[in-house]
Amino acid sequence: MRDALRQQTLAACVCLIIAASFVTARADAATTRLTADCTSLEGFTIPASAIGLPTGGATVETAQAIGASEPGNVDGDFCKVTGIIANATASKAVFEFEVNLPDAWNGRALQMGGGGYDGSLVTALGPYTLQLPGEDTPLKRGYVTLGSNGGHRGGPGFDGRFGLDDEALLNFGKESVKKTHDVAMAIIRKAYGRAPRRFYFIGGSQGGHEALDAAARYPDDYDGVVADFPAYNVTLLHLGSWNFGRALYADHGAGWMDAAHVKLLTDAVMAKCDGLDGVKDGIISNVAACDAAFDVKTLRCPDGGTGASCLSDAQLKAVETITSDYSPGFSIAGMSTFPKWALLEGSRFSGPSNFGTVSQPSNPLSGKEPLLYRAGDATIKYIITRDPSFDTLHFDPKQYRERIATVASIMDVTDQSLDRFWAKGGKIIMTHGTVDELITPYNSIAYYKRQLAHFGQKRLHGFLRFYVIPGFSHGFGAFNARFDALPALEQWVESGKAPAGLIATDANSGAHRARPLCEYPTYPKFTGAPGTADSAGSFTCTHE
Repeated sequence: MRDALRQQTLAACVCLIIAASFVTARADAATTRLTADCTSLEGFTIPASAIGLPTGGATVETAQAIGASEPGNVDGDFCKVTGIIANATASKAVFEFEVNLPDAWNGRALQMGGGGYDGSLVTALGPYTLQLPGEDTPLKRGYVTLGSNGGHRGGPGFDGRFGLDDEALLNFGKESVKKTHDVAMAIIRKAYGRAPRRFYFIGGSQGGHEALDAAARYPDDYDGVVADFPAYNVTLLHLGSWNFGRALYADHGAGWMDAAHVKLLTDAVMAKCDGLDGVKDGIISNVAACDAAFDVKTLRCPDGGTGASCLSDAQLKAVETITSDYSPGFSIAGMSTFPKWALLEGSRFSGPSNFGTVSQPSNPLSGKEPLLYRAGDATIKYIITRDPSFDTLHFDPKQYRERIATVASIMDVTDQSLDRFWAKGGKIIMTHGTVDELITPYNSIAYYKRQLAHFGQKRLHGFLRFYVIPGFSHGFGAFNARFDALPALEQWVESGKAPAGLIATDANSGAHRARPLCEYPTYPKFTGAPGTADSAGSFTCTHE
């Protein structure tokens, strides 16, 4: 009995010590202050040996103390550090980074991803991708935040000229994530005298790709990531994008669809499918039912000719190509087909992601071609063929099979295993909108299914949650979703509390509605009383 009492006492003491250590760690995390004066960090150098991939080292060029009261600052008191990572080769690419050091550090770091072809510095100031409006920024919450330009400078969107430079391409494709992380770690240690206890990554599109790179390629460096609408397979994605444009330009543009015809089609889809989830609200949630209910052939012109209020046979052929899986004729990073676009399920293809305004592309492009075609054109010209004058419309992937395999090994994370990330206890939150016009939602579904086949449902559910969001496109949409991703990830990693009951809010101006985030393959079905469609509680996640 005495032994039993001794064991109980010892156990209680151990629990008290652990609890005290936890409280101390939490308190320390909330109150850690900069041990170095901010401006003293200017000129700080990081040797190449401190960076886990080849570089010429890094240098802090500026270090500026930013006060909470400064105009436009929403991030509290912090030290803004910027610098350059030198190239390992004769590359002329300019690799910029920024690390923001809060005066009161919570012991965590958050790296933010880029977009498109990168090329612009991600300052990591302000909110993270899809953060709820009005919430404190990560930096104000006490996170060290960091970002880079992806390893090169370039114009917005799809300025592919960097792809002619080997080191710049490696940086964009997979290495800038790690290099930026390692430089930030050196700066954090210098500034606070210790390393972060948790390191996270959040990004959308190319930033979502970078989040999955962080998890799969560099699992030792990260504890959790959020990958929103990830461009994880850039090579195949851009070939699928090129195929989208090629369908419109086939037969000398016979299948071309102007804005009026696109609207005719998408309005017809909405009219047929909007109410299939139980409520007409401008959002198609029951995509499977829409697939079964809508027949694009009902829009066929008499005798298949042309008309202002109907679609010709050539246009219907283009629609069929766009809404079918595309195969280049061989596997790319373990993926043999690129999934269909969601044109018949609510995607509007209006605004920045429209079908373009010219029925035939010029070479070089005029900028009026469909955005998807422009993305494919840039990858084909500057990265695959490396011939800026190449006629993309007549590209044959099979003739460049070996080069495409090399490019995919750099730019695609499709076949990169998540085993090590799972083994260390890493966590992933992934999202995609049902009406994404720049990266089809079926692309993320394919990635999820690949992981499901590898891990099985129980293991996968233990570290990856995937949400498909109806009405949400590529950071915009009829339902402009925002949700508490970072707190959810933080709780999952640090407290073992898996995401549950997450709610997305519509950030569109004047909108006052919310929806539950439903794990794939469920969707939010309206089950509430009439007039309550703005409430998340009026929807139930279901397969039916």
